[in-house]
Amino acid sequence: MTRVDPSLETNQRRIKALLIELTTGEGLRPTSVDGVKLARADRNVPRTPVLYEPSIYIVASGRKKGYIGDRRVVYDDNNYLVLSVPLPFECETEVGEGEPLLGVSVRMEMSLISELATKMDVRRQEAADADGCIRATRLDARMSDAIVRLLECLRSPVDAAVLGPGIVREITYHGLCGPQGSALFAMLARNGPLAQIHAVLHRMHTRYTEPLNVTRMAEEIGMSVSAFHHNFKAVTANSPLQYLKSVRLHKARLLIMHHGLGAALAADRVGYESASQFSREFKRFFGNRPMEESKRIRESIGITSPTGARAEPM
Repeated sequence: MTRVDPSLETNQRRIKALLIELTTGEGLRPTSVDGVKLARADRNVPRTPVLYEPSIYIVASGRKKGYIGDRRVVYDDNNYLVLSVPLPFECETEVGEGEPLLGVSVRMEMSLISELATKMDVRRQEAADADGCIRATRLDARMSDAIVRLLECLRSPVDAAVLGPGIVREITYHGLCGPQGSALFAMLARNGPLAQIHAVLHRMHTRYTEPLNVTRMAEEIGMSVSAFHHNFKAVTANSPLQYLKSVRLHKARLLIMHHGLGAALAADRVGYESASQFSREFKRFFGNRPMEESKRIRESIGITSPTGARAEPM
């Protein structure tokens, strides 16, 4: 029989209590500590397209299931998610019995991982396998203790400003020391096909308004077009065009929801040349027209207008 670490159990209860205290509504909301977001859902959410940045995602109560291609990744109060590339996938949210889903995500910054790799004397970063880009790993006492202190510091603006960045650094370090540390170190890798795809994904994620030229991308990383497609799909379960389309649609949805942009303007902001094509693809992807989806999300997280809308879809 496996013995449960009592300090881990204590930390898990404390994380749940702090998240209940700190979350004021549904959705994924930013905090005063850069890269840290708090999540809450009071009802089950069926499979929905989401877009996560490279991050560690801890669930305190409830359960989330991520679907990418034919894979399923489950993360809950015992297993946290490690995501090493910006990845669109589908996510299902399950609340607990009489409890909301509660979670906290911490963005993984390449610059910080690089600095820690130097201090840890990690001289060679091997690219993880394709499945390693998104995995769940067992929550331990050290990681949970750092999460408790992170949430506690969020109760005070001064504590958050002074202590928050250091605790994020510690959480990143614990992630690097954990079972999926190689996947995070792979963010720094420069050699090998998967490392090259990682670099392409980060570039596409930040320069999504630019036209897609698959031939040029393949040439720049020294791959044939067919090899590029094969390796890209192995990591993302999507083609480059599907990946870019997904990123653009997610970014447009946030622009419409947060800033009240019309569909045509949002389409232009994310790189679409045709507003009608954007609307068609948006409805096909999310199941609603742009304005309908914006209204649905705002109502689900308890806001009536786009002004001040800070929560993101779960």
